[in-house]
Amino acid sequence: MTYQETLDYLFNSLPMYHRIGSAAYKADISNTVQLMNHLGNPENKFRSIHVAGTNGKGSVSHMLCSILMQAGYKVGLYTSPHLVDFRERIRINGQMIPRQRVSDFVEQHRPFMQSLQLSFFEMTVGLAFDYFAQEQVDVAVVEVGMGGRLDSTNVIRPDLCVITNIGYDHTQFLGDTLAKIAGEKAGIIKSGVPVVIGESHPDTKPVFEAKAAEMGATIFFADDKYTIVETKLPADNGLDDYDPNLQFTVNVVGSTPQLLGQNQFLSPLSGSYQLHNIATLFQALEVLLKVRYQINADHVREGIARVVADTGLHGRWEVLDRLPLTICETAHNADGVDAMLHKLAEVPYRHLHLIYGCVNDKDYRKILRMLPHDQTTYYYTQPSVPRGLPVEELAAAAKQEGMQGASFCTVDLAIDAARQAADPHNDLVLVTGSIFLVADALEKILKE
Repeated sequence: MTYQETLDYLFNSLPMYHRIGSAAYKADISNTVQLMNHLGNPENKFRSIHVAGTNGKGSVSHMLCSILMQAGYKVGLYTSPHLVDFRERIRINGQMIPRQRVSDFVEQHRPFMQSLQLSFFEMTVGLAFDYFAQEQVDVAVVEVGMGGRLDSTNVIRPDLCVITNIGYDHTQFLGDTLAKIAGEKAGIIKSGVPVVIGESHPDTKPVFEAKAAEMGATIFFADDKYTIVETKLPADNGLDDYDPNLQFTVNVVGSTPQLLGQNQFLSPLSGSYQLHNIATLFQALEVLLKVRYQINADHVREGIARVVADTGLHGRWEVLDRLPLTICETAHNADGVDAMLHKLAEVPYRHLHLIYGCVNDKDYRKILRMLPHDQTTYYYTQPSVPRGLPVEELAAAAKQEGMQGASFCTVDLAIDAARQAADPHNDLVLVTGSIFLVADALEKILKE
């Protein structure tokens, strides 16, 4: 099989959640267990760190990967979904899996995958773990796809479990209360494996404490010990000098681990929500020291500063262009949008040109009500996946909320219109609403 034939098979023959939604979701991991047995149990052949959460799990996973790379480890990274290239999901030391490895794996194991009627995600987990085992990574950072308890990644026995936070997302699968969702995320907690919880909440803390006690797992709540404080960069002179980087210090309750050094950090991942992610990160690093990972303050500082360069992370308040200033943000649920709005308030724009589109299983009416109305022009569109909410439905809902804007059948057309209308030195173009919308925007920009 050629690589393109392989992709056609993966995208068109295997049920794929991010394209078709609930029809691809499987509420058990028995298929994954059988796949691992078929592959010779690669999940047992490398150390790992397991990262779950409603928001922030991707950022935390990439920062952990970058820091471990700076510390000299050979690091596998498994994340989902991809934005532009399928191979973004599976990396070693920041390098995507070679095309030939993907094709060879699918061709070799396709009869077995078809016999089990594996989903796209199940197959991808098998490919990743097999690749990491064969390449003998020192450690793999593994991001949960959805939930935790029934996620295909939950066949590993990691050195550390991390749960960043709990919010309302995928409620049709994970439950309609924070406690129920926390119960699903807590399913990654393993017997005797330490677990870090990023954010305490009265509805979820008892759930995590009970599960940790049941499993004999030591539990750490990051916000009990770490507070991250943003330190403003020098005032700029408008959008032409806008710097999206985050500068911060770390405040610690109790003993200070040997990870801080001068305690001044710079991160290309910015936004108020990253302050919570960074607190989670530092608590996770402290626990990794306890289980004999060799990490020092220089590794941490460089890893945080180089996370985008080291791991290829995209879509987190990312500057795509400067004239006009064009930013994309993958916020796709209410908590993510709320955090994005705090970051937006820091940008000294005169007028906002907001390109918005989403998938059909999100509470988009709630999110529309959260978005700004003043000094804002809307460009409604839809991501190029089958789950994309038709732009006609989105525009009609926005009109009911008193929002004015124009509709575009593709993201490319919406971006072109927004750029043409925007004052290049004073206006901001923002692309948001869905990971898949951002993927379309990145693909367009990368081609230019």
